[in-house]
Amino acid sequence: MEPGMRTTPARILIADDHELVRDGFRRMLGYEEDLEVVGEARDGGEAVDLCRRLNPDLVLMDVRMPKMDGLEVTRTIKAEQPSVGVLVVTTYDNPDYLLEAIKAGAAGYVLKDAPNRQLTNAIRRALGGESPLNQELASQLIRRLAGEAPRPAQDGAPSAGEGRGAGAASLPKELTLRELEVLKLVALGKTNQEIAEDLFISKATAKVHVRRVIAKLGVSDRIQAVVRALELGLAPPPNSEQ
Repeated sequence: MEPGMRTTPARILIADDHELVRDGFRRMLGYEEDLEVVGEARDGGEAVDLCRRLNPDLVLMDVRMPKMDGLEVTRTIKAEQPSVGVLVVTTYDNPDYLLEAIKAGAAGYVLKDAPNRQLTNAIRRALGGESPLNQELASQLIRRLAGEAPRPAQDGAPSAGEGRGAGAASLPKELTLRELEVLKLVALGKTNQEIAEDLFISKATAKVHVRRVIAKLGVSDRIQAVVRALELGLAPPPNSEQ
């Protein structure tokens, strides 16, 4: 989902147990014409309920909340509504926690004390299917995820039911050869520009391919596309040198 191609503002749900934080996010996003706050949750249970009812495009997810923590809420939302994006907003700059958030289904995270422009840019990147993480950190996390992924069958084709989690049984829609090429490059942590250069296509065309891969894999962003691809054995684990 690409904000620049929308005719209506992207729908944002704020999930945080601190009223001052929710109020700050709501005021900040109120100045953005392409972003609209459609709901606010005070705890994890309310976040799940509101997400079911409002079907937002993106959830700004706090880490520590009553009833259900941010990771548990993210897992629940992504299991029920995989197209809904989740951006974890936290005070903890911890790669290990970030890995757990991505495994739970988040597109990435942003620190609560980040400047407003950085936060809104991260929101728009997540909405556009991009990773709000810097490329080096994204590549490191992908390599760690690859190390935990199950090995595909010898013929390279994952069998039904293979992979991590309940949602990893089968590919929703078949990928074309070009889309498989793009997916493998995404799994190497490549940007749209680098994908375009590697495949001798325009950046706009690369972006379209990435967006189609995300849609066919039934996920919300490129990081979760890599997670899904590793589950299905569709992307080779990146080498530590890459």
